[in-house]
Amino acid sequence: MSRNLFWYLLFCLSTALLPAAEQKQPNIVVILADDFGVGDIQAHYPKNKIPTPYLDRLVQQGMSFTDAHSGSAVCTPTRYGILTGRYAWRTRLQEWVIAAYEPPLIAEQRLTYPGLLKSQGYATACIGKWHLGWNWPGPQRSQMTEKKNGQWKLTWDFTRPIQGGPVDRGFDYYFGVDLPNLPPFTFIENDRVLVEPTEKFQPDPAEGIVLPKAFTGAPSAPGWRMQKILPELTRRAVKYIEDRAEQKQPFFLYFSMTSPHEPVVPSPPFRGKSGIAPVADFVMETDWSAGQVIEAIDKAGLSDDTIVIFTADNGHSHYTGWNDLIKAGHLPSGPYRGHKGDVWEGGHRVPLVVRWPGKIEADSSSDQMVCLTDLLATSADLVGAKLPAEGAEDSLSFSSALRGTANPQPRTTLVNHSNFGEFAYRDGPWKLVYKLGGRNLEKSRGKPTIAELYNLEADIAEEQNLAPSRPEVVKRMTADLQALIDRGSSRSDQQSRNDGKITFKSTQKLRWAPAND
Repeated sequence: MSRNLFWYLLFCLSTALLPAAEQKQPNIVVILADDFGVGDIQAHYPKNKIPTPYLDRLVQQGMSFTDAHSGSAVCTPTRYGILTGRYAWRTRLQEWVIAAYEPPLIAEQRLTYPGLLKSQGYATACIGKWHLGWNWPGPQRSQMTEKKNGQWKLTWDFTRPIQGGPVDRGFDYYFGVDLPNLPPFTFIENDRVLVEPTEKFQPDPAEGIVLPKAFTGAPSAPGWRMQKILPELTRRAVKYIEDRAEQKQPFFLYFSMTSPHEPVVPSPPFRGKSGIAPVADFVMETDWSAGQVIEAIDKAGLSDDTIVIFTADNGHSHYTGWNDLIKAGHLPSGPYRGHKGDVWEGGHRVPLVVRWPGKIEADSSSDQMVCLTDLLATSADLVGAKLPAEGAEDSLSFSSALRGTANPQPRTTLVNHSNFGEFAYRDGPWKLVYKLGGRNLEKSRGKPTIAELYNLEADIAEEQNLAPSRPEVVKRMTADLQALIDRGSSRSDQQSRNDGKITFKSTQKLRWAPAND
């Protein structure tokens, strides 16, 4: 063996044996669209009508998951699941979302996605919509109330720090809005409002549609314009990437978009661009916004060192122009039944595209079942971190699918939750749904739910209820779901505890379940 070859082999061996902390760790950028349907990326559904050139390019560069799901069919619970790796129905929140001025849903000591990466040496930032609650300062405390938005007319002190938000839950930096359609109408940076909301909100019909008219008179920053929210968030996310490119420290960016969620307020360059409806214009602006962030990564020379994840928090909304889209031949839920809020597939089946050049096969797809709670465990795997014994109860890594290798324990079961607190349980192709027993939520409270069974392999549209003909499957899956709930975790190596009493055989009586002792 020549001396040069000897030293080369010795160098390779010593590099391979370096501790993980000394090797280059990938940056991670999660782009979460809001109310963006599984059918809204045109590359996935070429017959659909809204152009999405930036996301189409991402599809060509990465891996698309065809069986990906949010843990819930609405905003707050999905965000909780992403950032904690835990189903949100394990908390006391049993339906709907965090209302205006309600307290943090993520407990102070709970493991979080950014917190785990921060322990691995990452800089962490959240830019965009939070919608997970804060402890707002004022003469009264932020409270969990049964009345939805029952605190918005109370007095709050906007001159003091706001506790329990992103910078108290693992993020080094935060810029964004609590959410675009609830007060206070102002940007928040770290733990303070950026501009004190000293004026009263007055919706401007010229801005767009589905405006938050119910909150007329709520605290608002002077000159607040809803059309400027998404462009400003996009600008800030791009700037963050440009700034981090000059640093050696790996970073995690959670870009939580506010679109195409209501208010539907496409900015001037996108108004009328789709030729279909304002919500279609807003989908196009959402595509553009995601594209700017991805292009910033590429222009900064960070492509090979950055994992980009694009997904959505739930299905497309049915009240922001759904009929206009259907009439134009655009199917936001693709071939699936339902939409945002539903226990049906259209409520929680979401697009999921992951890009990591040289590590993940370009223009590929996977039918591995994935829940967005799995992003935490998967990212831990990819950066060489180990999940702690406590926390991340419902996070199962799909890193093997990303690498194209066999996974000894892939996810085969899944729990989904609707806006009304209905449960659905997947086991392979089988889906067991527990529907409301009455005409609406209020008429159903305390009443038994109705079990329906579907085989998604043969009936993707969920049209044929097999519960009457397959009672043995219903019985087995019901027992399995109960066991998963009682165990407090989806991880086989973990036993945990729910925050309150969880029921699926009857509809919950309260929005906030009583706390466990």
